[in-house]
Amino acid sequence: MPELLHRGAVRLDATATGRDDAIRQCGEALVRTGAVDPAYVDTMLEREQSVSTYVGEGVAIPHGTLSGKESVRHDAVSFVRFPDGVNWGDDQQVVLCIGIAAVGDGHVRLLSELAQILLDPERARALRETTDIDEVVRLLQPAGEEEPA
Repeated sequence: MPELLHRGAVRLDATATGRDDAIRQCGEALVRTGAVDPAYVDTMLEREQSVSTYVGEGVAIPHGTLSGKESVRHDAVSFVRFPDGVNWGDDQQVVLCIGIAAVGDGHVRLLSELAQILLDPERARALRETTDIDEVVRLLQPAGEEEPA
């Protein structure tokens, strides 16, 4: 079974010209790891046009539309950090952009697990500050499934 968060889908020092560029980078990370077909990236941008994926505290969780499901090969997450922030509109600055792709209703589980992780102040702070890709992978494991350090 493929990894949910592949090391190749993690970038810790990205820059973006704006929201759409940031979303495209999250989607392209999913493409690079073989989780989705390139067409999925367009559905991520389409989703953002209908409803913002900004969830607060400098975090956005872009994902595709229902029509994008046919482009998903397996559930996966990408993690792109923008240390200088990205203007998401309405004075919202995004530092962490976590792209998700899921087969079926898997996105509901992924969103729930991400919410639990991001609601933990220590884990959220560590995700904003770490310089270690393996640490990001460890921190994004659902509670109880963390790998030993």
